[in-house]
Amino acid sequence: MISEEKARQDIRELLEFIGEDPNREGLKETPDRMLRMFKEMFRGYNEQEKPVITTFPNGQDGIIYDNMVVDTGTFYSVCEHHCRTFFGEYWFAYIPNPKGRILGLSKIGRTVDYCAARLQVQERLVFDVVHMLTEALGTEHPPLGMALMMKGRHMCKESRGVKKGGTMTSTYLTGAFRKSAQVRNEFLAYVKE
Repeated sequence: MISEEKARQDIRELLEFIGEDPNREGLKETPDRMLRMFKEMFRGYNEQEKPVITTFPNGQDGIIYDNMVVDTGTFYSVCEHHCRTFFGEYWFAYIPNPKGRILGLSKIGRTVDYCAARLQVQERLVFDVVHMLTEALGTEHPPLGMALMMKGRHMCKESRGVKKGGTMTSTYLTGAFRKSAQVRNEFLAYVKE
């Protein structure tokens, strides 16, 4: 692990590499700002930032729930190939095991944010999120299935290289979402809404 001072100096050298003067008034504080930004953007490497995923026993409030639960939101990450942002929307669904546990709804978005806060590829990101949430629900009575679809715009494609817009879609399906066309189609109907 390098020191903050070394990282600060490396940023100054990168600024010089692109033809800038790191001593210019507008750039004097840029290395410090970039270090703070990197700590925020890449908090997914910090185990202390890992969200505590709250779960509840299914049926603790008198209702045993075994139907599909769907959550949607946005995500922001950084491509590991060119260090450019990719971002978009996600659709997450799971079917709780009647004998298992239920996820705290806000923990889904927190898990997406934590896993996205690393150098990533979208294909790994869907896997990481589903794996972390499945693990939180335990192995004794795992969920009957989980699904995650992410649609993202990739600045490494849009702002450099081919310079074409568009979205990339990646999915990760387990259990009933993978085995049952009916369950999968119900999930996809929510995505199309």
